[in-house]
Amino acid sequence: MKVVVCIKQVPDTKGGVKFNPDGTLDRGAMLAIMNPDDKAGLEAALRLKDQYGAEVTVLTMGLPKASDVLREALAMGADKAVLVTDRVLGGADTWATSTTLAGALRNLEYDLIITGRQAIDGDTAQVGPQIAEHLGIPVISYAQEIKVDKDKVTVKRQYDDRYHMVEVKMPCLITALSELNDPRYMTPGGIFDACKADITTWGRADLKDVEDGNLGLMGSPTKIAKASDKVRKGAGEKVVPDSPEDAVSYIVGKLKEKHVI
Repeated sequence: MKVVVCIKQVPDTKGGVKFNPDGTLDRGAMLAIMNPDDKAGLEAALRLKDQYGAEVTVLTMGLPKASDVLREALAMGADKAVLVTDRVLGGADTWATSTTLAGALRNLEYDLIITGRQAIDGDTAQVGPQIAEHLGIPVISYAQEIKVDKDKVTVKRQYDDRYHMVEVKMPCLITALSELNDPRYMTPGGIFDACKADITTWGRADLKDVEDGNLGLMGSPTKIAKASDKVRKGAGEKVVPDSPEDAVSYIVGKLKEKHVI
């Protein structure tokens, strides 16, 4: 079984967010981590490797420093890593990103593709399903549990206050929730091997069956009208009531003032 996991290096929002003049994230100026949903997807693939001997390849698109998350994935147990990086791919929205990743995936053998449900820097949950659409394969999103039996995959899919049990034949794509599992840690030996490992690097010329008009910022139909860092809240109004009754009266008065009650 061959499993490809799409992972993304995302900004560590605890370190602050920075923007370029065009409204896109200045990824080169921010601390970065592996996207949590993607890490859960990677762990699911590594469990398939433990159970069935699956070959796990990790794929990412980003700046050259995105190789850091690929080496992290290798240190966790992935077998191969592919970085897609090129200046013409910068500023991509979900459509351009999924087009790029699909172009890279056409160069790889796969039975199962796993992506995270969504990235914490966009929260769109669009890229995984779009990749499946580009490749013409079925997709199951919001996976809480994954089981493989020969050429079939059974997924417990989150849905509001219940869940679906969905079965699909491979090849297929699954988007994973961070709640799917608890990802393993890197091992000392894995870190040592990952530092020495070769990472395959592809550029625009290596993408298969994609058009220039669908790549990067120019190929992104989504346009950012305005972007800003989080707005700091004011100190607010501090009130020291004389009694519990006065506190209740004050709160009720404010709720009526705001038309809450």
